[in-house]
Amino acid sequence: MTKLSLRSNMEAPQQPAPKSKWKLWLKRVGFWGFMFFLVKGLVWIAVFAGLLKSCD
Repeated sequence: MTKLSLRSNMEAPQQPAPKSKWKLWLKRVGFWGFMFFLVKGLVWIAVFAGLLKSCD
């Protein structure tokens, strides 16, 4: 083997492109964590909609 072929084998492997923060967060929290925050947000929307409707 030549020095050139040895050097190419010793190079560090390429790092994959960093994932977006959204995908990393979703993977860490998981499906049920996502569902929890989704439902929580929908409940708050319903609460504010109910308050606005009662003010009329």
